Amino acid sequence: MKRYVGTVSRGIRAPIIRSGDDIVDIVVNSVLDAAKYENFEICDKDIVAVTEAVVARAQGNYASVDHIAADIRSKFTDNEIGVIFPILSRNRFAVCLKGIARGTKKITLLLSYPSDEVGNHLVDLDALDEKGINPWIDVLTEAEYRRLFGCYKHPFTGIDYIEYYKNIIENEGCKAEIILANDSRAILKYTKHVLCCDIHSRERTRRLLDKAGAETIFCLDEILSTSVEGSGYNETYGLLGCNKSTEDKVKLFPRNCQPIVDRISQRFYELTGKHVEAMIYGDGAFKDPIGKIWELADPVVSPAYTAGLEGQPNEIKLKYLADNEFAHLKGDELKEAISEYIRQKGDNLVGNMASQGTTPRRLTDLIGSLCDLTSGSGDKGTPIVYVQGYFDNYSSSTSSR
Repeated sequence: MKRYVGTVSRGIRAPIIRSGDDIVDIVVNSVLDAAKYENFEICDKDIVAVTEAVVARAQGNYASVDHIAADIRSKFTDNEIGVIFPILSRNRFAVCLKGIARGTKKITLLLSYPSDEVGNHLVDLDALDEKGINPWIDVLTEAEYRRLFGCYKHPFTGIDYIEYYKNIIENEGCKAEIILANDSRAILKYTKHVLCCDIHSRERTRRLLDKAGAETIFCLDEILSTSVEGSGYNETYGLLGCNKSTEDKVKLFPRNCQPIVDRISQRFYELTGKHVEAMIYGDGAFKDPIGKIWELADPVVSPAYTAGLEGQPNEIKLKYLADNEFAHLKGDELKEAISEYIRQKGDNLVGNMASQGTTPRRLTDLIGSLCDLTSGSGDKGTPIVYVQGYFDNYSSSTSSR
């Protein structure tokens, strides 16, 4: 039977998942029910993905503001700390900041500018040019920032984040001082005790601070890396990847994820005889061209996945073949020539001109981004995504299903 469809990504509806639920059963049963009622087959090399949010919820992996405060007090014996490079997010950081402030007496909050690590802006880049400000070397106090740029509200949320974060700190009875800089070492003029809140650049930040003479350095992945007074925790990522649950509680990134994806894949094989790959996904790794926001506020796109999702795509660029190798062909002859070229391609096309322009990213980052876009982050009710045909190519002209 001829193939007319390539990759298909389906959002799968699931029951509302609560702490203690069996996430493996829910994922497998939800997909099998969808396959039955929507009339699609389970096939080898299909991919089932479940969002990290419901995995963590099933695990009951939560922590309170008081848990965060207790861990801050245990790690920072000095009552004045620098909190540097947090992202501007009510969902991701506001509750964390409340706990950090509750655990100390004074915070010097260093914000990067013109935007945070994931692209949330404090000021427009053109405005910096107009005022003659060099964000790589200029350190601005809150007063200087206000004099130059006034009150800037985030275009999507309508929030003045400097005011918002300052109020969170002060509402906990903690003194707040705010500066803007892009060199982490600027904080050392204010304090030698630093909490690094950046996500993907945290190891470089730590290295620079350590070399410059910081006395105490912790990163967010070290806060709640073990349980505090019975709290949830994540031994690898700590508070990185957490989300607001309530005004006084966060849901942490899920832990011990590899056994979950392995069991999901094994259960599919037991029930269907098919080898289905499985992964847990969080934020996709893509950037909004209008808002300039890079989506990846989680520490990784996928904290766990089965072995078949390891590596990068090994693909040929069809338009390169059509315009170069087989420019003299057309119609069925062209189709067959390209199909045969793909069938004979090697296992590693790095450096091969026929692969130029293909996406040099990990499979889990690409598939996780597809799943994040499919499931959305609101009220779609599809925390499970079932992907078919992802590993097909142009030479897969007949159905094996």
